[in-house]
Order: sequence, then C-alpha cells, then structure tokens
Amino acid sequence: MATDFFQQQDAARRRTGKLVVLFLLAVVAIVLAIYLLAAAVVAAIQPYTTTGGVVHRQPAGLWDPRLFVWVSLGTLTVIALGSLYKIAELSAGGESVALMLGGRLVDPHTKDLAERRVLNVVDEMALASGVPVPPVYVLEGERSINAFAAGHTPGNAVIGVSRGSINYLSRDELQGVMAHEFSHILNGDMRLNLRLIGILNGILILAILGYYLMRGAGSSSGSSKDNGRGRLALLLAGLGLLVIGYIGVIFGKLIKAAVSRQREYLADASAVQFTRYPDGIAGALKKIGGLELGSRIKDGHAEECSHMFFGDAFAGSEFNFLSTHPPLVERIKRIDPSFDGTFPPVKPVPTAEIAGAAEASGAGEEIRPGADQQRTAADEFRTAAEKRRRAPGAKTQLLDPTGMAGRIGLPGAA
Repeated sequence: MATDFFQQQDAARRRTGKLVVLFLLAVVAIVLAIYLLAAAVVAAIQPYTTTGGVVHRQPAGLWDPRLFVWVSLGTLTVIALGSLYKIAELSAGGESVALMLGGRLVDPHTKDLAERRVLNVVDEMALASGVPVPPVYVLEGERSINAFAAGHTPGNAVIGVSRGSINYLSRDELQGVMAHEFSHILNGDMRLNLRLIGILNGILILAILGYYLMRGAGSSSGSSKDNGRGRLALLLAGLGLLVIGYIGVIFGKLIKAAVSRQREYLADASAVQFTRYPDGIAGALKKIGGLELGSRIKDGHAEECSHMFFGDAFAGSEFNFLSTHPPLVERIKRIDPSFDGTFPPVKPVPTAEIAGAAEASGAGEEIRPGADQQRTAADEFRTAAEKRRRAPGAKTQLLDPTGMAGRIGLPGAA
C-alpha cells in the first residue's frame, strides 16, 4: 500500500506538471494575441496617397517577421519585469508574508500555554519531516480556523496559524493541520506558487499598460490627420492590451487555482502519512465546516496569498471556479469515507486540555534536528503518537494510513 501511495503522488505531480505547461502556453497565446493587435494597429495607420480623389493605402500583410520579433520581445520583457518585481517582493522569505497578513511572532520561550502547545506541535512535525524548525506567527485578528506555510525554501519558511485554530482545535487536530503545512514545504509548493504569482503579476502589468495608453490617447491634443491617426493607434493598442491582459489574468488564475487544488490533495495525503492518524486532519476540516466563520480570512492581502492557506480563505464565495481549495466535504470524505456531511458543533478547547498538551513534551524547548536525528525522527514521532492514541479513552483506528494517503492524493478516487 505504501508503494501505491507514492505511485498516486507521482501521478498527481504529473498532473501538476501538465497544468504548469498549460499556464506557459497561455503566456504564448497572449504574445500571439498582442502581435495580431499590433498588426491591426499598423494596418489602421498605414500612410496613404490620393490620385484623382481615389485613396491608395499601402498594403499591409498579416505576417511581418520583424514586427513579430519586436512585439514578442516587448511583451515578454514586460511580463518578465512584472514577474521579477513581484517575486522579489515576496522572496524576502516567509516572514514578509506573515507580517503582511498581520502575523505576530511567537516567542520560543512564551509562557502562554496555548501558544506553547502550538510550538510543541510544530517542533514535532519538523522532526517528523526532517526540516529546520520554522518560526511560528499568530494571526491575532483571525477568529476562523486556518493556517499557512510561507517561504520559498525550507530554510526561510514560516508557519502561520490563526487565533481561531489555537482556540478551537485539539492537539491531534493541530498536528494534522501542521502536517499538511509541512507537506507544502517539502513538496516545493511554495516555490511553485511564488513563480505562478509572479507571472500573473506580469500579465496584469500588460492590462495596466493598456489603461495608461488609453488615457494618453484621450488626453492628447491636436487636429492634424497624422495626430488623429496617432491617437487612434494609441486608443486601439490601449484597449487591446487592456482586454488581452485581463482575459490573460482570468485564465491564468483558473490554471493557478487548478494547480493549487491538486497540491492540497497531496498535502492532505502527506498529513495522514506523517501523523498516521486520519482523524486529526479530518477533525480539523470538520470543525471548519461547523464554525460560523469557517476558514475565511478577513485581511486585505488574503487574496494574493489564498493558495498558501490550509482552508479556503474565501469559503462561500460565488466564484468557486477560482477557488484554490477543493470542496470541504470532498476533502473530508477522502480521509473519512463514512462522513455523512453533518458538521459537529464547535466549542473552544478547555483550558485544562491546553495546559496538559502544552506540558506534555517539554513546553518552551526549541528542537533543532541534527543529521543523526533526522533519520529516525519520523519513526520516533509515530511511535510516540501511536502510544498516545492507545491510551485509555483514545480512539482506536484500524486503518492503513499510507494506503489511505494514496487514495486521498488521487482526485476523483472513490
């Protein structure tokens, strides 16, 4: 069954690769559309002569190799500059994203029991996955249940968690959520999404450039025929760039959302593999459905970071086709096939439970896995988790988690 899990994971990665190729083909289509626009503008402003009252316009062919080269270079340069600017803006590491979303860094030696419980879980998952322990940021103003991983390498990644997650999720559920986020770090999802965001920003720059060209055409003065043709050229070019740019952004977002949904399935699968306890992540997803605020994020920067979150930051939106996350019920059923669609009532975790979880594994101690620790960390973590699962009062789950993870990782699987 473990082999099946990796086969399904590879298949999902191949589907992601096809979507990325489709994204790049969309950029090629934009270049071709802008070339056709440029050819039409050139034809519209061709100089003409009159003979005996008859207008003679110089013929202009649809294919002009020189024009195609210049238009292609110009378009790709604008997209590249816009992309590099956005990538540079977000490449300061996960810290910049966490601060942009209003996150507050949690002191590794905090005395707050709820925050110490989160740090313990993050430390455990870092050991289980063999990556450096990332800093943790709390989104104090977000009372919904959500979390995110940000950064373009494991070395500069951070974990963000909403105040609602701290208040409402049990320790097992927090483990499931953190395992999901660590999967994004290990699978390189952050780096992939960073590049897709950059290209989208470059395409958006084309639309903005078109808007300013239209403004320039409307504000220019003069009444000569040459000036009139120049204004017409600017107006046509601006309108065309505006339309092409925004259509490109819409299609780009559709493909980016499809890529993100695929990676969410993989992250859910890996969470089951890491923790060997499907009820953890399933319980967190069920509580999102039962909470009035769900997983919604109210910060103004949530849209551009929506793909980074554990849950859909815009749950309930009319534009589901642009959603970066699969439907909530579908995600739950892939982990818990017996789920009937009924969400449980959600209440804050009792203080006694938080205190017990915070003290359970040496609260406040920082864990920095060395090379010799990383080899056995996952086994040690799973052994400890299994003992706790079998403690008096704990649920016994007779499931093969790696086989389940394989099924979860395959969208469309029953």
